[in-house]
Amino acid sequence: MRIVILLICSSMALASCASAPVQKPKPTATSATSAALAPASAASTLPAHDKLDATLWMQSAIEYRALMQGLFHAAQEQLPAALADPGWQALAQGEAQTDSGKLPTAVIVDIDETMLDNSPYLARQIMAGSYGFDSQGWATWVAEKAARALPGAKEFAEFAAAHGITMIYISNRDLKDLAATSENLASQGFPLVDDSVLLLGAATPDCIAKGSDKGCRRRLIAQRYRVVMLIGDNLGDFIDGVGTDVTAREALLAPYQAWLGRRWFMLPNPSYGSWESALTKFPIDPSLKTDARAAKRAALRLK
Repeated sequence: MRIVILLICSSMALASCASAPVQKPKPTATSATSAALAPASAASTLPAHDKLDATLWMQSAIEYRALMQGLFHAAQEQLPAALADPGWQALAQGEAQTDSGKLPTAVIVDIDETMLDNSPYLARQIMAGSYGFDSQGWATWVAEKAARALPGAKEFAEFAAAHGITMIYISNRDLKDLAATSENLASQGFPLVDDSVLLLGAATPDCIAKGSDKGCRRRLIAQRYRVVMLIGDNLGDFIDGVGTDVTAREALLAPYQAWLGRRWFMLPNPSYGSWESALTKFPIDPSLKTDARAAKRAALRLK
């Protein structure tokens, strides 16, 4: 009898479960988060761009800002010693005047990614899926005169000017951009004097420049000033002949190791520069010369 009663109760319980409405589980924090992130998965379909991380680092990382400010602070601290020593000069061998001690002092700086921030131009390239140098996009950006001063750059320039040091800006921007470039610098508070901005194509009597080398322009400045410091983001801002392979570039810098952090201040630029062409134009495997990304991957050090 007890067995029969149990069977009847079991049948009734099953019938009750079958007729009861199904209760859906309440969303947990994990499921809610997954739902919120679901639309973002579409981002994975966007094409990759080699300069995305580098550009974002330059635009948003406090580490980049701190590094820039620290380097400019260190450069500023070297200026009093440079002024006090008539024999202090910062030009590579063969570029300085032998009797420069009696000349007024100057600091030579690069412009792009040294004094002015062009990361918005790079950001536009990324958003447009554009690769390589976009001359039309660059011309539009330069004409806007909207580049901002980089962290620490304006303060350094003001300190130098307050101590009687002339700022000379040598850039490989095209000569046709001289007016826009000068106006952009001035709008950001950088001190300018006559002929203090020398762009690619500037007249350099008795000196024929090779490609984008800046040596002829540095020599021209050396005729009027004792150059006590160089600041830039590219090895070519300091010495000529940098358009070569990695090993040769290391050899170019080797004689000037003692000047780093004293007379030469190299700023970070992971987005572009002759460091990149050293890998793509002179790849480890010559067959990769037409494939920049493959050439870079081949250059990775795995241990």
